[in-house]
Amino acid sequence: MGNSDTIKLLQECDAGSKMAVSSIDEVLERVSDSDMLQLLKETKKHHEKLGNELHSLLNQNSTDEKEPSAIAKGMSWMKTNVKIGMDHSDATIADLIVDGCDMGIKSLQKYLNQYPAADKSAKDICKRLISIEEELRKQLYEYL
Repeated sequence: MGNSDTIKLLQECDAGSKMAVSSIDEVLERVSDSDMLQLLKETKKHHEKLGNELHSLLNQNSTDEKEPSAIAKGMSWMKTNVKIGMDHSDATIADLIVDGCDMGIKSLQKYLNQYPAADKSAKDICKRLISIEEELRKQLYEYL
């Protein structure tokens, strides 16, 4: 069984990856630009693939998955629907997703620092998740 830091880091990455998938799902139907839509779909697949790896690692450690907090999901849903209700452009959607990437990167980096005794595989998957968020953020800048 993995150490406490490993399990906690994996659980936070799991919650973050689920939050990202949920956020992308929330906006997919509203995206008009085909390239942006493809980018979001590919990123969602990357998050789902990492999510599957996380579930496997958590199962190996006989530990439950972690869901994003209901408050975080609710606030995200509300912000998304209010902003898109006021302006349903791709630029608004890109802005919302970039904000989500920023929050995800910040949170994941904080957890990486908070759980220094986590094993290499947990740290590596966290860094991969951060990298996906950074790349999506960078690619969405052209839509702002």
